[in-house]
Amino acid sequence: MKIAIVGCGNMGQAYARSFRRYGLVKQEDLHLIVRREQVDPELNRFGSVSHVIDASIGACDVVIIAVKPQDHATVAPALASALKPDQVVLSIMAGITIARLQHDLGHRTVVRAMPNAPAQIGLGITAYATGTELNMRQTLMVEQLLNSTGRAVHLEHEGHLDPVTALSGSGPAYFFHIVRTMIEAGLGLGLEPHVASALVKQTMLGSYHLMEHADRTPDELIKAVMSKGGTTEAAFNVLDDGHLAETLKLAIEAATARAMELSGS
Repeated sequence: MKIAIVGCGNMGQAYARSFRRYGLVKQEDLHLIVRREQVDPELNRFGSVSHVIDASIGACDVVIIAVKPQDHATVAPALASALKPDQVVLSIMAGITIARLQHDLGHRTVVRAMPNAPAQIGLGITAYATGTELNMRQTLMVEQLLNSTGRAVHLEHEGHLDPVTALSGSGPAYFFHIVRTMIEAGLGLGLEPHVASALVKQTMLGSYHLMEHADRTPDELIKAVMSKGGTTEAAFNVLDDGHLAETLKLAIEAATARAMELSGS
């Protein structure tokens, strides 16, 4: 398999690193295209590095577009002149629809995906939607590549990528916000920074694994921690009074609405 990655920011590098780690592509078959002159020397360990989109793109099985959405108009013409009909184009640009990609690239076999930040360490979740022109072999090839950065979920409807963007794409920032707030609360109560940080981070990690492995719903797990008249109940009384659940839902709905605006949905 030969792969080209156009754009090597955090996600582009995450793909390059994962593809090489799991032996999905040979170093000589991974083509990395960067726009800036200053290149991280580490990129040369993953594959060949260049600054231009040229005819060599046409020899790749998969072309991944990992540039920022605002750069799409700049790279699309060069890609359109280099792509071959049997190639798969995988875009992770938020807000750029399959229909627009097909139109701007003059290309039919297009996949649109939404990864999230933990993909950088192989623990991400990526939802993706495919154009109807992809065959089963191409779809499985894309899923194998995406799974190398964590887990992949196929969406039947491309429009579902908007709530996915709000839920899992933006989701890590919600958790980081909660972690930061809990650490700050610990500091305010007199704990040392390293103690507060360790307590909160390990609690979050352990809670995830308990939720993943226990055969119980989140409601059941909450009830297991919360005793009548205890500390957890006191905390939840304040959270309920502050309408935390409703506020979080509204935040996710706002992020979804913004994603729909960006994609023209």
